[in-house]
Amino acid sequence: MNRRGEQRASRRPGTDDVRRLLVGSPPIYTRRQVAEAAGISRDLAARIWRALGFATLPDDAVAFTEADLSALRRIRHLIDAGLLDERTVIRMTRALGRTTGRLAQWQAEIMIEAVLDQGRSGGGDFTRVMDTVRRLLPDFEEMLIHVWRSQLTAAAGRLMSLTELGQDVSPTRLMLAVGFADLVAFTRVTRELDEPALADLVEGFEALASDVVAAHGGRLVKTLGDEVLFTAGEPRAAALIALDLVDELKAGEEGPDVRIGLAYGPVIPAMGDVFGTTVNLAARLTAIARPGTIVADGEMAEVLGGVSDFDLVKLRRRPARGLGVVQPYVLRRPGRER
Repeated sequence: MNRRGEQRASRRPGTDDVRRLLVGSPPIYTRRQVAEAAGISRDLAARIWRALGFATLPDDAVAFTEADLSALRRIRHLIDAGLLDERTVIRMTRALGRTTGRLAQWQAEIMIEAVLDQGRSGGGDFTRVMDTVRRLLPDFEEMLIHVWRSQLTAAAGRLMSLTELGQDVSPTRLMLAVGFADLVAFTRVTRELDEPALADLVEGFEALASDVVAAHGGRLVKTLGDEVLFTAGEPRAAALIALDLVDELKAGEEGPDVRIGLAYGPVIPAMGDVFGTTVNLAARLTAIARPGTIVADGEMAEVLGGVSDFDLVKLRRRPARGLGVVQPYVLRRPGRER
């Protein structure tokens, strides 16, 4: 190989190389040009771009590709056909941008960690990463579509199951069991562990929570490092999730303790999240719970009181910040005391 070939082979891939690999066509349009070619207003095009999570660019910056133009044309056709209005387009676009942004960041971190040799000079061989991504990209793309369709099916199924339980399902109000699980003494642990060990702890907690919630047909709404928020259509499923989380985290002697708050009642679904007094109550009950225990509200206790799978121990009434005085119950498996 001649010197020029050696330099080309050893050159670290740059942003343009990544764009060519992942997007394909180079940018050829400015903001004004891509909006005019798509037949939509520049204002709407800018709002869509921001909703996707991308920075506002100067008017004369050539930054948009044929793929961007095709996407904007699809949006214009949806609006022209009356299938979506502009407000709905922006909401759907923001949902897409936030979700895929986190997905892309997460996958990029996993791929770099898995492929890069961090011990080599220059931060590792990025060419190996590019080669691996090039080979995996078609399968990743097909899997993304498949999983999205499957998740959409699961979301529809959860709503349909609520109607079977007699709920009048409204897009602004659902009756759900809500759970908050919180790792105990996480602030102290962050001071004791080095960064790789802390990252392993957080990822392990999220992975275990995700598996347990899915196993009982619940939904992991979000994770906040040392906390997870989950929901279930039935209180029994939420209770089983909570009990399994406590048990599986302490399966080993060195496992961390978790405390969990459970509440049942109306919630407001929005942006893939859930809000409302029931959610706030579950969070407040978590603060009441001792390490390794589960505390439920009165609504959960009333529903679960006659179920043989659970024991409920009534605690003294106590104030919950912003919610007044509440009646908590400790939830545990039959015959088990803590």
